[in-house]
Amino acid sequence: MLKRALAGVSALALLGGAASAADLATKYPVKAVAVVPVFSWTGFYLGGNVGWGWASNSFNVSPFYGAPYSNYSGGDANGFLGGGQIGYNYQFANNIVLGVEADAQWGSISNSSLILSGPFIGSNVEPEIKTFGTIRARVGYAMDRWLPYITGGAAWERVSFGNFYGVDTSTTNWGWTIGGGVEYAFTNNITAKIEYLYANFEGNTYSIPSTFGSINTDLDVNTVRLGVNYKF
Repeated sequence: MLKRALAGVSALALLGGAASAADLATKYPVKAVAVVPVFSWTGFYLGGNVGWGWASNSFNVSPFYGAPYSNYSGGDANGFLGGGQIGYNYQFANNIVLGVEADAQWGSISNSSLILSGPFIGSNVEPEIKTFGTIRARVGYAMDRWLPYITGGAAWERVSFGNFYGVDTSTTNWGWTIGGGVEYAFTNNITAKIEYLYANFEGNTYSIPSTFGSINTDLDVNTVRLGVNYKF
């Protein structure tokens, strides 16, 4: 009898425990924890940009038929520009982002100044940049979808100051560029940025055989651009 009583008590205890566990499962369900993915800047991208550029220029003439050295400096060239860029970023575990970018720009950063004295009196000095571009490295620090960065590298420009005594001053110059910006990812594929660049180019010297003189020119560029990229 005692054994049967103990067995009955054990069975009741087991049934009670199972019922309590069922009640707990009903009252306190376990919810799955959703993992929010962290945005990564790693990948190739392609995009376009628009902006404004301004340039400081110099136009120097030395000796003209034996005349003294002359310097003509007009107002700074400026104008709208637009273009495209392509690049690649790699984000490290510590959120440092290294990248490389190449871009090309078209527009008309220009000015026209009338020479009022000296051997070229009545002529116009017309500095103009129609195309230029850069090949740059980028270093930034990712703050989730924000990416402030600095950038620098090589730059080129196609520039002209006009035609003087049959001498065409159109040429392609190389130089260097440095700047910075900030980029934001609106989605996993669409990003937008604002960027400032300064580009310094080598000057040029043009000989004018008919006057036994020469022209020395120089034109450096500042740009502020808004860009949109598609990240693959």
